Amino acid sequence: MRTNSLLILSVLIAFQSSSALAQGRPDSTAMTCAQAAGLVKARGAVVMSTGPTTYDRYVSNRGFCTQTEITVPDWVATRDSNACFVGYRCKETTRSYRD
Repeated sequence: MRTNSLLILSVLIAFQSSSALAQGRPDSTAMTCAQAAGLVKARGAVVMSTGPTTYDRYVSNRGFCTQTEITVPDWVATRDSNACFVGYRCKETTRSYRD
């Protein structure tokens, strides 16, 4: 009987782990503007879907970018807005050198 209990427990743990791995990224089009912006603000950095085949990483401030990146404001479509300011994207700076 103990072997059956261990087997059932193992299956439950494996199922729970695999379902956690299968979770998708947050989808801005399924959220209100306030929810999407609040998620970025709360987490600091979020990879968010913005459509069926598009996604990007949004940050609350430059502290979530590398030293060579700057922040640029970004707007996404949400359930209640076509242009919702959710935060910033990190963008690599380009330097031009003159001879």
